[in-house]
Amino acid sequence: VLARDGSSVEAEGVEVVEGSVLEAGALERALDGIERVYHLAGKVSRDPDDTRELYRVHVDGTKLLCAEASKAGVSRIVLASTSGTIAVTSDGLTIPDESFPAPLDLIGRWPYYTSKLYQEQVAARECESGPELVIANPSLLLGPGDERLSSTEDVLRVLSKDVPVVPPGGVSFVDVRDAADGFVAAMEQGRSGERYLMGGPNWTVEAFFEKVARAGGVKPPRIKLPESVYLMAGRAVDAFYRHWEKAPPVDRTSVEMGQCFWYVDSGKAKRELGFTSRDPYETVHDTVAYVQKRFLDASVF
Repeated sequence: VLARDGSSVEAEGVEVVEGSVLEAGALERALDGIERVYHLAGKVSRDPDDTRELYRVHVDGTKLLCAEASKAGVSRIVLASTSGTIAVTSDGLTIPDESFPAPLDLIGRWPYYTSKLYQEQVAARECESGPELVIANPSLLLGPGDERLSSTEDVLRVLSKDVPVVPPGGVSFVDVRDAADGFVAAMEQGRSGERYLMGGPNWTVEAFFEKVARAGGVKPPRIKLPESVYLMAGRAVDAFYRHWEKAPPVDRTSVEMGQCFWYVDSGKAKRELGFTSRDPYETVHDTVAYVQKRFLDASVF
């Protein structure tokens, strides 16, 4: 395992190399004698101020990793991307699969997703002559263990009753444990040059928030606004708080993303990889239990 902080890796029998995907020397040490690579390094942020760092990690880091992997004789890379490079619509009427074109008119506004799209593209170019490349595109990752709240921050906000209004869009999520199995299957069975969407249920954000709140024993947010008013109000609140140099209750990017539908068609992963997703209520329950215990010091009711 290549990790910036070796003490963060707690697994028996795992050799840790400390370093970053942005350091050629660290990559050379980590790849010595390695045949297959899971490229999971990344940065999750909705803050526009992190744009440069997102591109450095996702694009520059991936380019360097692929180059070093080629020199080291690595045979195959599974790249962890996101369903958000493909499966995003403005109306929820279409559920995208892997043939769906990148929705640049939507994700072009959000540096995280554009950097992940460019990550996929640079990886494909760098791996044209090897190693083999398989791209895994999971939807929102839920489940226990998200210590940095990379994917579960909105769950915490619902449990803390810190969601002012219900966004009008929709969400897909996948249990992190099922995604891990899907990544292993992608390494073993995935076709080189292909991508695989991995998602669970497709729910409206309202339904998702209701189920999270019910699992946590709190009241769900109820206020709903017309779409045009929702977007205008969200942007106004964000601008007001930033003017006074305070953190807004919900940032502008989250407001814009909440209008969209992040639905996923996982049929290809099911057919070719045997991908399955567990009962979504189990995922919601386990996520809520973890977030409450880790961040709220409470128990699931």
